Amino acid sequence: MVSKSDQLLIVVSILEGHHFPKRPKHMLIVEAKFDGEQLATDPVEHTDQPEFATELAWEIDRKALHQHRLQRTPIKLQCFALDPVSSAKETIGYILLDLRTAQETKQVFCCFIVNLQAPKWYPLLSNKYTKFKSEIQISIALETDSKAPVDSFKAKGAPPRDGKVPASLFGLEPKDIVAVLNEEGGYHQIGPADYCTDFFVMSVTIAFATQLEQLIPCTMKLPERQPEFFFYYSLLGNDVTNEPFNDLINPNFEPERASVRIHSSVEILRVYLALQPKLQIHLCCGDQSLGSTEIPLTGLLKKGSSEISQRPVTVEGAFILDPPNRAKQKLAPIPVELAPTVGVSVALQREGVDTQSLIQLKNQNEHVPQHSKKRVLTPIKEKLTEPKSPSVSPLPPHNQSPPTKDDATESEVESLQYDKDTKPNPKAINPAVPASVAQPVTIANASETASGQKIAVPATSHHFCFSIDLRSIHDLEVSFPINCVLRYSYPFFGSAAPIMTNPPIEVRKNMEVFLPQSYCAFDFATMPHQLQDTFLRIPLLIELWHKDKMSKDLLLGIARIQLSNILSSEKTRFLGSNGEQCWRQTYSESVPIIAAQGSNNRIINLSYTMTLEDYGLVKMREIFVSDSSQGLSAVQQKPSSLPPAPSEVQTEPRETLEYKAALELEMWKEMQEDIFENQLKQKELAHMQALAEEWKKRDRERESLVQKKVAEYTILEGKLQKTLIDLEKREQQLAITETELQRERKELKSERERNLQELQDSVRRAKEDCVHQVELERLKVKQLEEDKHRLQQQLKDAENKYKILEKEFHQFKDQQSNKPEIRLQSEINLLTLEKREQESQMARLKKQQEELEQMRLRYLASEEKDTVNTERQELLDIRNELNRLRQQEQKQYQDSREIASGKMGGPHGSTMEEGLDDYLTRLIEERDTLMRTGVYNHEDRIISELDRQIREVLAKNNASN
Repeated sequence: MVSKSDQLLIVVSILEGHHFPKRPKHMLIVEAKFDGEQLATDPVEHTDQPEFATELAWEIDRKALHQHRLQRTPIKLQCFALDPVSSAKETIGYILLDLRTAQETKQVFCCFIVNLQAPKWYPLLSNKYTKFKSEIQISIALETDSKAPVDSFKAKGAPPRDGKVPASLFGLEPKDIVAVLNEEGGYHQIGPADYCTDFFVMSVTIAFATQLEQLIPCTMKLPERQPEFFFYYSLLGNDVTNEPFNDLINPNFEPERASVRIHSSVEILRVYLALQPKLQIHLCCGDQSLGSTEIPLTGLLKKGSSEISQRPVTVEGAFILDPPNRAKQKLAPIPVELAPTVGVSVALQREGVDTQSLIQLKNQNEHVPQHSKKRVLTPIKEKLTEPKSPSVSPLPPHNQSPPTKDDATESEVESLQYDKDTKPNPKAINPAVPASVAQPVTIANASETASGQKIAVPATSHHFCFSIDLRSIHDLEVSFPINCVLRYSYPFFGSAAPIMTNPPIEVRKNMEVFLPQSYCAFDFATMPHQLQDTFLRIPLLIELWHKDKMSKDLLLGIARIQLSNILSSEKTRFLGSNGEQCWRQTYSESVPIIAAQGSNNRIINLSYTMTLEDYGLVKMREIFVSDSSQGLSAVQQKPSSLPPAPSEVQTEPRETLEYKAALELEMWKEMQEDIFENQLKQKELAHMQALAEEWKKRDRERESLVQKKVAEYTILEGKLQKTLIDLEKREQQLAITETELQRERKELKSERERNLQELQDSVRRAKEDCVHQVELERLKVKQLEEDKHRLQQQLKDAENKYKILEKEFHQFKDQQSNKPEIRLQSEINLLTLEKREQESQMARLKKQQEELEQMRLRYLASEEKDTVNTERQELLDIRNELNRLRQQEQKQYQDSREIASGKMGGPHGSTMEEGLDDYLTRLIEERDTLMRTGVYNHEDRIISELDRQIREVLAKNNASN
């Protein structure tokens, strides 16, 4: 069986995603697998930012969690694209979560849990959407499983869900179940009046507090005046505070109980407590909360339980106070033995039922004055006298885990009834016997009202506190399960009443079960040698009983605990409540429980821890006994001898009146001196005691501060050790990185030298190529210069030829001046054409000359970018001009075709010939213009087309002549 605190939940919160492609016809689903169990989210729309908003949880105990962490078991999350039509799932990617990163959270409210770890974005591994970096926001945490443990394997009715009303209250909404104060009746009504059938009393008691100084941070400044601290809580809408106190190290305040009277029913109260949050108790200084704790109230009334009709139901224990915003401040955890705690008891009882508290406090209330007992009908707060029983300590020490009880234990009721019925006879009390003596507080209260005779306590008696904690039973040898209860009694501790664990717990084979309500403490006074002698002679017998509802209780076995073992354990020193030096001895062991009947076979093993605390000598030296025992003491107080009989009168000097007067005077002087010396000693003792008390108080404060500082320094030392380990790892990583950096630096240096050498070789080869290219260009320029001179010479020859031809033409024109006009005109046209050809040749020669000059200039300005840009712009202009010329050419071509087709009549023959001549001239000029640009040559299509048109026009002109 796993205890409630060991049961955990691994909670994986899948919140949202981003960077997903949009697929309207598909849904997204995430499946998580851990320890063979698979869970899945609800399908969501396949958008670019899908919102899952789902929590997946697995139940696990701490032992299995530790094993999984050692094995590094991952939690695998797979993302699928689901087609709703065909139900086909398409794998998109997966995510692996490390279980070791999960941190345990703390429950703050009844239905909300604060998560210490912020969610993170995890990328999808093996993502199908390669063009998208899909990520999902996920958080993983460990939560305490807060569901009620199963007491047995018998079937039970399921408890009502929070916020739902059971079937017996049909028609009643949760919002109708509220607490309303009835001022006239002096009670709170919960639920409609038709359902309210009984009266109840709910009370909250704050009994004690320890280690409160741990809640004061070192950086917090308290008020300069003496600060006042108090506890605050709200009970059914009523704000309640206890009496302020000033000392956090030793908080000294009287236990106070606040009670309210409730008019309701059991079912409605059960639903109301399930709907309400936990009871919060705050430690305050002024208007500032130093720490708080929460007490669940749902355990007061259980489903199907009628215990409240028989006895009060309680939730009590020592609860740990947590400072506010511990998660935000990232405070280090405090050790359990130094944790600040407050002892609280919450009780709910039906009016008119005899309660265990009445039985337990019956003897204590006998000496309380009549005017101090109250019966209240409205919410009140009353002070209580702290109960100190010589047999049972009601609350465990703070170093134990804080227990919570849902009901009063049967063992305590039996113990109290046993003490009531079997009260020892006062005549049998012997002060010399090492029996338990009541505590000093109880003695003081008794001395105020009792009228019996005082009996002196031996001066060497010490105040002892013996506590025993029956922790667990394990290694069951029998094959059948047992429903066991442990029971024991030790009259030497002052009470013969049996102490029992409760409720009965079921134990099976190969199981370890922790016993409920197994801690008990005894306060008594005796002499150390009598304690040692009793512990050596009389062992403590622990009885193992099997309880069954269908049959009588059965004694299974007995375990013998040798109490003398604790006397040989190591002693540790601690400070008592008044600052005195005390000693503590602790001993833990596992003993077998031997069968009570038959062979001495072991049934099961019992693990226990016992503690013996020595508070030093008892300060109260007297106790009261009843009148029936006065006879014995009276005999002892009789005078042992009578005054001597008077003898004969003698006349010695010492018998004279003068001598007697002088003797009395001297005796009076000595007595006065003694009185004066005693007064001085008493004053000195009072001053010394005051100094000692002040010294002890300051010593306690210093010791508490030292303990706090030691705890803080221990935590800081742990952090420092962790930081040193991290630094060592970082130094190793830096050394490895530095070695790698040096290696890469060498490689980069060699590569740089190699690249530099290659660059130098490239520059050298480029220079050689440039020199060679310059030489070639120089040769080309020289060749072009020679071509230029040759073309210039040809141009001169052509000009001379043109002049000769022109002269011959004039001569021919003179000779032909007598011919008919038409023939002469044709000759003139031919000559004009030849002239034009000669002019075109001259223009061509000039063009070639200009081209040579341009080539020379281009070579000289080859490195100037502006020239290149200018030439590019000229080319664009030329291309635009060519386009314009091409359009003109097409238009002229159409005109030439019209002319060639003879559309123009005979009367216009001269006009047609003039048009042909103009058209021919324009074609020749366009061809020459294009050739001068240097872009085209005779092989280009446009030049070939112009030559063809020129030939056609010449042919037509010749045909017309």
